[in-house]
Amino acid sequence: MSKLALLKQWFKDHKGTVTAFSGGVDSSLVLYVSKLVLGDAAIGLISNSESLKAKDFKIATDFCKAHDINLHVIKTDELSDPNYTANPANRCFFCKTHLYEAMVDIIKEEYPDYTILNGTNLDDLGDYRPGLDAAKNHQIRSPLAELEINKEEVIAMADALGLETAFKPPSPCLSSRIPYGTAVNNERLKQIEHAEYVLNRYGFTNVRVRYKGEEASIEVPITELDALQSKFNDINNEIKALGFSKVTIDEEGFVSGKLNRVLNG
Repeated sequence: MSKLALLKQWFKDHKGTVTAFSGGVDSSLVLYVSKLVLGDAAIGLISNSESLKAKDFKIATDFCKAHDINLHVIKTDELSDPNYTANPANRCFFCKTHLYEAMVDIIKEEYPDYTILNGTNLDDLGDYRPGLDAAKNHQIRSPLAELEINKEEVIAMADALGLETAFKPPSPCLSSRIPYGTAVNNERLKQIEHAEYVLNRYGFTNVRVRYKGEEASIEVPITELDALQSKFNDINNEIKALGFSKVTIDEEGFVSGKLNRVLNG
């Protein structure tokens, strides 16, 4: 049996599901297949919080409209939690705890027999992801990980199903651009978000702008460094206009989760 067939079979054992949806390919696949199998008993839920890019929120809502999926929009308030804003190494645990607590409350009230899901895939289990502990604490199910479906297989399945998010670059929360121990606040999140939009307008799609106080450090794939250098003067001026006094290019290129290196010394 193919992995896609196994995933469809997984949903047949559930009366209904509510998927924590971000608009990324993993949760898109989970939500879409749940809709294929369960119809209107497949629900999506997204938190339109300050740490989510406005562009990603629109991608998520457009996806659900296109596929006639019922999407609940809530707003978690992690920026009022000092455990989160202090930006410890397990910041993600507190963020996901806020999300899952809100989901559990909604499920109890509106969908008491439904199962809460996320888009965690097999590869995520080998990464540093404190949010997985929050999921475990709230009995959140992860059908992709449970069926040992990895990222490459997720993308292949999403592509085969014609999902518009199949090749969407990963877009973790904006707080992940701020080094651990540096406080997270709305002003800094907006600075980062709009700096990355500047890069998008110049044709760079898979980007990170790392917040380093007054400095914005730009990451693009190493194959795009020359193109970035050629456009840097204009990009530099636009990003400085957002409140940064210095803009630099990371010559190593884009590396997902680069700020996690400090955890290993």
